[in-house]
Amino acid sequence: MSIRQFNAETNGQGLYEITDVIAEALQAMDPTDGLLTVFVRHTSCSLIIQENADPDVVRDLKAFFSRLAPPSDDPRMGWIKHRAEGPDDMPAHIKSALTAVSLSIPVENGKMLLGTWQGIYLFEHRDRPHRRKIVCHFQPDR
Repeated sequence: MSIRQFNAETNGQGLYEITDVIAEALQAMDPTDGLLTVFVRHTSCSLIIQENADPDVVRDLKAFFSRLAPPSDDPRMGWIKHRAEGPDDMPAHIKSALTAVSLSIPVENGKMLLGTWQGIYLFEHRDRPHRRKIVCHFQPDR
């Protein structure tokens, strides 16, 4: 089977490295050479490939996005209309729109061709814990 699904648990806003879980899902698909697509089935979180060597990178990214799209109860965000799900919801949608809900990663000899310092992260944009559904699809070269 070329599709695997799993849940990722979050504890609120932050970046959660899921590289190893994605690699396990890929191996379960008996990969060769091809393309791996990773997709998150939500609109208030996203996926990114980012440096996984220096934790300051993750901290700085979280701080940047928090400043870019603060909670809707912040006076600077008075223009936001969508507030039904709390002050963190619309900013989460903005952050998700600026990043990605899917990634394409080349695979060679069954291994993702990530760079030395690259990791795959689930970027949670909501304040409270969530269970996020992630789909991996491997398409072999023909």
